[in-house]
Amino acid sequence: MKKIVILLFIFFLTFQVNAQKVNWISFEKAVELNKTNPKPMLISVYADWCGYCKKMDRTTFKDSVITAYINKNFYTVKLNGEQKEDLVYNDYTFKFKASGRTGYNEFAAALLDGKLSYPTTVFMNEDLQLLDRVPGYLEPKIMEQVVTFFGSEKYKTDAWADFVKNFKSNL
Repeated sequence: MKKIVILLFIFFLTFQVNAQKVNWISFEKAVELNKTNPKPMLISVYADWCGYCKKMDRTTFKDSVITAYINKNFYTVKLNGEQKEDLVYNDYTFKFKASGRTGYNEFAAALLDGKLSYPTTVFMNEDLQLLDRVPGYLEPKIMEQVVTFFGSEKYKTDAWADFVKNFKSNL
């Protein structure tokens, strides 16, 4: 019995060590890195109180296929839509605006076109132009399709419906 417990412990310890994590960086850092090594950007806009945001962190952003793909193909930004710290971009300072019980950061509001829905996954190209916003919880199967659509630049040539019909999952 002791051997089984020890083997299980070693197995789970190895699994934890080998589990990949998303390389989250700040938006400012992603913009800076993009100057020397252009890459598309994936921005996960969340709020601390958001249950589905936490669920995406526990499931979708822990999936090894998703994590490996987005770390390789995107600068990944985790943006609190209610952050109180200023965010400077293109010589403009985006500030926190108190509203309701909490408030919102102007940059998150601009990214989400005023529709503060959490979670929302935002995609920008390497020229930092907004490609699309995908609101709501994205399970790994759907997220794999979405990140591949933008990461492989299929959005330039394929309609979403056609892309999904021909998509081959790695999950």
